Amino acid sequence: MKIGYFLSCEEYTPAELLEQARSAERAGFEALWISDHYHPWTDAQGQSPFVWSLIGALSQVCSLPVTTAVTCPTMRIHPAVVAQAAATSAVLHEGRFVLGVGSGEALNEHILGAAWPQADVRLEMLEEAVEVMRKLWRDTFVNHHGRHYTVENARIYTRPDTPPPVYVSGFGPKSVDLAARVGDGFVCTMPDADLVRRFRDNGGGDKPCQAGFKAAYADSEDEGARIAYEKWPNAGVPGELSQVLPSPRHFEQAGQLVQPEMMKKSFVCGNSADAHLEMIEQYAKAGFDEVYVANTGPHHQGLFDLYQREVLPRLR
Repeated sequence: MKIGYFLSCEEYTPAELLEQARSAERAGFEALWISDHYHPWTDAQGQSPFVWSLIGALSQVCSLPVTTAVTCPTMRIHPAVVAQAAATSAVLHEGRFVLGVGSGEALNEHILGAAWPQADVRLEMLEEAVEVMRKLWRDTFVNHHGRHYTVENARIYTRPDTPPPVYVSGFGPKSVDLAARVGDGFVCTMPDADLVRRFRDNGGGDKPCQAGFKAAYADSEDEGARIAYEKWPNAGVPGELSQVLPSPRHFEQAGQLVQPEMMKKSFVCGNSADAHLEMIEQYAKAGFDEVYVANTGPHHQGLFDLYQREVLPRLR
């Protein structure tokens, strides 16, 4: 299993994210995930730099492969523009770039004033967006007149020799089926063997499956849980709320229903190598090929040291 590090754009400044990428490579991580948001989930997280600027900068500070986890190419940014951004990113990273895509959240995608579509429509838009992007990576001049998108006389001149792979995120049956049908890989954040099996059985075959989880490194499990609750109470928000709530203040309101102890269920809190290994084992047993860990709070160097000293050597 490939072990990577997840850069959380919602929580850290651009300079901090670049330094984390350097540290991750030095510690022995094999790849990077990076989130793509317009807003953080809560004001306590406090950041949200433009991901495409950071992806370009990452190419100059480390050599790790990069996957967006995940970009929504349907509303906030037209898929023709995402296609150009992804092509440039693939060139800068010399082919070590994967475009992870998903159907998005209202938190980021509603900002231009369009109505937030129903889930089935969002998936339909995502499928057409992937079609548009692949046309632009493959063909010379593209004209596309679809149900959701129009492209006229468009050509991407700066392209990699091989188009970037498109991995599709999925958390329910319909999105997993879409990932299996159109994706070059699958992205998830739950150690759910049924989802992996559905992806593979419905067309995904042996394509890569990526997943990620969050940690809060600290001197104790309780201190880690406190940090996680301060920064990410939204991790305990259930169901479809994460897709439909439109602003950080709404997530803060929903987060009031979350108790600090609940964070221990969704985060690896504290400084135990065994706890990280147990979480990674859950994803391995579920069938994932790659797993990415994010750290919340100020102690990310502690997490890098832990992985370099204990976690990665024991895995290898």
